[in-house]
Amino acid sequence: MKNFIEEFYYGNLDPQTRSTKENKTVQKQMGVLMLNEDFLTENLSGESKKNFLEFCNAWSVVNGESNLDSFIMGFRLGAKFTYDTFVNENAPFQDLLKEV
Repeated sequence: MKNFIEEFYYGNLDPQTRSTKENKTVQKQMGVLMLNEDFLTENLSGESKKNFLEFCNAWSVVNGESNLDSFIMGFRLGAKFTYDTFVNENAPFQDLLKEV
């Protein structure tokens, strides 16, 4: 990667473009979710179908906001690790060889 900031600026970095192809458990459960959503969407009608679709949409919004929050908190945690590593020199013991 040439320049991380430049790549980020041009939109060439997208942490959401990930695959579950290596995680067979997640793949299986995603299949279960899709099959059941399709089944319920096809077989429900009227108010029941409307309620189910509202549930699906609400869950999608809540899940998206939760993922955003996790991304933000993870980014902040990484920044704090970086700050502590390169800026903060506090430690429980003093360096006896370091001149004061």
